[in-house]
Amino acid sequence: MNIVVEVPQNLPDAIHCTPQEFTREAKMAMAAKLYEMRRLSSGMAAALAGVGRVEFLLELHHFGVAVIDLNQEELEQDVANA
Repeated sequence: MNIVVEVPQNLPDAIHCTPQEFTREAKMAMAAKLYEMRRLSSGMAAALAGVGRVEFLLELHHFGVAVIDLNQEELEQDVANA
């Protein structure tokens, strides 16, 4: 599936990047937000961004997204299942 987003032609220049860099960053931002909202797993978000899972997880801090965001109950369940 393709999603077409219209952006001003000068936008990549305005933020000092190439069109390819802008496309990569936009895909990564969308994937990071969907991961943060718990709509996608890290693997699915990485696939959306077009990068490997480890690279995706390592890039999350650039978008202010925590790699692990568990509440107390989820953490206890995770430890119990380990």
